[in-house]
Amino acid sequence: MLDMSWGEVMLIGGVALIVIGPKDLPKALRTLGQVTTKVRRMAGEFQHQFSEAIREAELDEVRRDVEGVKRTVDAAKPGFNPVDTIRNEIRSAVEGRAPSPAAPAKETGSFDVPRPGAEQQAAVANPPAAPSTASPATAKPETGPTP
Repeated sequence: MLDMSWGEVMLIGGVALIVIGPKDLPKALRTLGQVTTKVRRMAGEFQHQFSEAIREAELDEVRRDVEGVKRTVDAAKPGFNPVDTIRNEIRSAVEGRAPSPAAPAKETGSFDVPRPGAEQQAAVANPPAAPSTASPATAKPETGPTP
């Protein structure tokens, strides 16, 4: 508490007995105890409110950070569909044409998929005719895989 030894407490008690008197000493000690209890309770409430204010300040900072991340994600959400983007890029690479206009525009910093050059696109679009042994009347049209 206040780091007093028994001798100091006895000295204070003797002085209080002489100054206050034996008749009023119990009432004074009871009042002193009640005041001490109230002071301790107020100190505990202050400490609790102070720690709660610090906790709320930290939570407000975390809440602002989370809201900032949420706003960033919401801003990127309308044009960001990774499945459709990948599907369109693969389809355009296989078919040898530019990506469809329905495909969302690339974001800065995204990974670039190598696209075929002009010669490769022409070769994919117009493959050389394979020699056929069948007569033209019995030749079946070739069908390729459908995407």
